[in-house]
Amino acid sequence: SPPEAVTRASSAKMANFSGFEIDLNKYQKVAINPFTTEALTPDQAAAVQNNIEVCRDAIIFFTACGSASGYGGHTGGAYDTVPEVVLLDAFFRACPDKFVPILFDEAGHRVATQYLFAVLDGKMPAAELKRYRVGHANLPGHPELHCTPGVKFSSGRLGHMWPFVNGVAMANPTKISICLGSDGSQQEGDDYEAAILAVAQDLPVKLIIDDNDVTIAGHPSQYLKGYDVAKKLEGQGMKVAVVAGEALEGLYPAMRNCMVHSGPYAVVIRRKMCPGIEGVEGQCGGHDAIAVAKAVTYLTNKGHTAAVQWLEGDAKKAEKDPQAGDYLGTKGSKVGANRALFGECVVKILEGMSKEDRKNKVMVIDSDLEGSTGLKSIHQKCPDVFVQSGIMERGNFSAAAGFGMEKGRVGVFSTFAAFLEMCVSEITMARLNYSNVLCHFSHSGVDDMADNTCHFGINNFFADNGLDEHHPSQLYYPADFHQLEQCVNTIFWDEGIRFVFTTRSKLPAIQAEDGSELFGGSYKWTKGKDDVVRKGTKGYVVSFGDALYRALDAVERLRAEGHDVGLINKSHLNAVDEETMKLIGGTGMCLVVESLGRKTGLGIRFGTWLLERGFSPKYGYIGVTKEGSGGLFEHAYHQGYDSKSIQAKAKSML
Repeated sequence: SPPEAVTRASSAKMANFSGFEIDLNKYQKVAINPFTTEALTPDQAAAVQNNIEVCRDAIIFFTACGSASGYGGHTGGAYDTVPEVVLLDAFFRACPDKFVPILFDEAGHRVATQYLFAVLDGKMPAAELKRYRVGHANLPGHPELHCTPGVKFSSGRLGHMWPFVNGVAMANPTKISICLGSDGSQQEGDDYEAAILAVAQDLPVKLIIDDNDVTIAGHPSQYLKGYDVAKKLEGQGMKVAVVAGEALEGLYPAMRNCMVHSGPYAVVIRRKMCPGIEGVEGQCGGHDAIAVAKAVTYLTNKGHTAAVQWLEGDAKKAEKDPQAGDYLGTKGSKVGANRALFGECVVKILEGMSKEDRKNKVMVIDSDLEGSTGLKSIHQKCPDVFVQSGIMERGNFSAAAGFGMEKGRVGVFSTFAAFLEMCVSEITMARLNYSNVLCHFSHSGVDDMADNTCHFGINNFFADNGLDEHHPSQLYYPADFHQLEQCVNTIFWDEGIRFVFTTRSKLPAIQAEDGSELFGGSYKWTKGKDDVVRKGTKGYVVSFGDALYRALDAVERLRAEGHDVGLINKSHLNAVDEETMKLIGGTGMCLVVESLGRKTGLGIRFGTWLLERGFSPKYGYIGVTKEGSGGLFEHAYHQGYDSKSIQAKAKSML
């Protein structure tokens, strides 16, 4: 077997560490055989401790670059798990025949780990790390196979990896498969099922779980009383060891025992989030990309002067939408965050009720995303109807549906649009039970989606999967903050399941031809009605969401060139407005532009609606067709629903 001694990096063959302000040449290629090494030698322990420091300094630096550039990111999870990852790296090196040498991770936000080790393995130049999450840099917010050199798997959404790793173990029964977990990811229902299968089949799967008592919106020990990762796994038959994560003398024996054990085994590693980082340790904010100021303090204390200079200088050079500030039809408009406004609208409704009445009629449940989906304002102002729950979208949705089963009651549920796909079966169950649920799915589409492909909210029409005679399911995608407010106020007490979709990005107020705010003032939003944003005689573009203001710019520029094209805003996605059908049908062209999936969005059905009514204009549709480019605004250009792409498609149809 490979030697267990400490060796220097033989400069990690082919590795290019230049242009990176943390010296990665200090990382030592340690080889430790856990099957024969009962305790670390002093030299091994010193080398491992050195590697921990090198990796943590590097992670602080390049994730802070994401903060400086405005692309954001996540520091805490990757920073936390460095000790166990460094040990696993040493195990892989010593015993390549005994391990599937992949650091599978069910918490995709810890992607910094994958990027750093891709560099240490010589698969990518270290300087690239400073472009963390930048568009087209191939360093998106989650690991994606075939996107980043050296990345060996796609993590998908939180808590979805362990069942997959069970299959890897089945395919490699003589080797150990590793799955890095967390107390957040372990809340997902997939992991309950994965534990049962791993135990039943005695799979060689090892769970290495960071139990830092922090998720995005709080501390599980406070909002999920009774939840205990170790006890949960033990109850499912797993062998479990609980250990403190910051002391090698305890961590190594626990990791070793895990590897030596023949079947499934979990090491639950308890520590505070971001241990040792001043002003961040133990805080929920540690989950996100570390603020530049805090990174500067940390790196200064470590003597990394060059890294500090980069963060305070070149790292702040951010990419910007080349058309920013020059979109016709919204130029100079106020912008609003519809995802945050949703919660404020609900608060106004609740505050108009007596406490007794709202407690009896309304229940709002969160899935650890209250700050991202707008429910935080409800939590703060109407805590009597708010349930702070965990990362359990399917169960939380069903709880909302159960509450709303009685006539006159409504369950309010919210999460990201990407996770709607996880709730489809529960949505069907709610529909069969005639439940009343108001669902807010934020982060719809792809705009500003730095977390990339696995977080694309592009299959929103999956929600409308019932039969014609079923309890109604209505899909709404308001154009701007004016429409959002009117929409929520109008539909709050409707029966059935209502889905309100919003973007991660802020949206500008849509302007009328005279420059006034089209949906402000005396405008009244009406269910089932489309909005004629611009009238045209030659054809119409039909759009909604963040694609609408881009389409408006395209239409204005086409009209300036003499093409009399109109624009329709379709905020009620699954309702047919007969007047709109006649209007479009009387022209020669219809182009649907959306940031939903081209295979499942509005485009695949709008043409059918026209044909059913005897209209046959030249028809086309633009939607999301590609894996993500990373970044923020870049997705619109990458997918081809930017203004110039819309103009080109429209011209080809006129």
